[in-house]
Amino acid sequence: MIKVNLLDSVTDRAKGVAAVEQKVANPRTQTMLLALVVFGLLIAGMLYDYYSSSSARDAQLAEKAEQERIKTQMVAVNKERTDLEKKTSDTQARIDAIQKLRTSQQGPGTVLREIKTRFDSVPGLYLRSVEQKGTDLVIKGESPSEASVTNFAKSLEFSSGLFTNLSIETQREEAKVENEADKSSAAAEEKDAPKPEVITFTIKCTFAPTSPAPAAAPVQAAPTNQVAQK
Repeated sequence: MIKVNLLDSVTDRAKGVAAVEQKVANPRTQTMLLALVVFGLLIAGMLYDYYSSSSARDAQLAEKAEQERIKTQMVAVNKERTDLEKKTSDTQARIDAIQKLRTSQQGPGTVLREIKTRFDSVPGLYLRSVEQKGTDLVIKGESPSEASVTNFAKSLEFSSGLFTNLSIETQREEAKVENEADKSSAAAEEKDAPKPEVITFTIKCTFAPTSPAPAAAPVQAAPTNQVAQK
């Protein structure tokens, strides 16, 4: 029959607890436990630093990607703006070229048109020539009526600044007979009859259009063969 001494068992248990307490109270054991706690805290700190650094790096990478995207968009916008400025510059250059071309076409044609408009509005005038040197004009002609010459000069003078620095010279001359029939009829008339006279005029002025016309070669208007009557 097996016998168990319970008293001895309880005594042995007490000694075991005391042994554990003795081990815990041992300085070497305390040092090891402290080292384990410090090592655990160190590992936890390292893990926290790793995850926080990883999160910060991901945030920086995301911000960098966003900055790169914005930079790419800005480059595209700047390129479009440069292309638009170039197209605008080319368009303006074409407009300037067209304006210069139109200005260059305002040469003798414009001068003769302006003179013809005023010349046709005054009856009894005969145009001999029109000379242009730059903006200086010399208009020569004749008329049997001095009033027609005066009216033509006034139409040039009061032209809203188109013709300026006006000066006029007039002279009376004997009218020339152009064909033989007129000469024969004139010879048959009485010798004492007064001979017809005409007023020759030379008008010098400056032509100043709204768009400055370039210097052109002298223009010679083809004279007509008839003198307008009063």
